[in-house]
Amino acid sequence: MMLLDTDVLIEIFDRKSEVGDKALKKILESGENIGITAINLHEILYGLEKYAKPVKEVLQLPLLSYTKRDAILSAKIELSLERIGTPVRRADSMIAAIAINNGANLYTLDLKHFKPIEALGLKLFA
Repeated sequence: MMLLDTDVLIEIFDRKSEVGDKALKKILESGENIGITAINLHEILYGLEKYAKPVKEVLQLPLLSYTKRDAILSAKIELSLERIGTPVRRADSMIAAIAINNGANLYTLDLKHFKPIEALGLKLFA
C-alpha cells in the first residue's frame, strides 16, 4: 500500500501542476493500492475549504485511522528526533507512525520533513 501525503494530493488536484501530473503518473505506474491517513484528510479538507472548492474524490480514498499504537510510535519518533537535534512536525510524526504500523510506503514531496524518519522505519516511495 502507498499512502499519499497532503503535498502530493494538493499537486494532483491542481490541474495546472506538472508536478501533480508526474506524481499521478508515478502512482498509477506503481500499481500499488493507495490511501491517505486521517491526518492527511484533515489537512486537505481544511485547505480545500479555506482556499478552494471541495474535491469529493479525496473522500473516496481508503483511510487509515490514527490508533493508540500509532500514538505510541509517533511520540517515540518525535522524541527520538528531537533528542538528536532534528525536530519533526507532530502531524508528520503521526503520519509516519500510521505508515510504519501499516507497512505502507509514504509518497511525499516534502522529503526534508520525512527523510529523517526513514532511520526509524519509515519507507518512502521514490
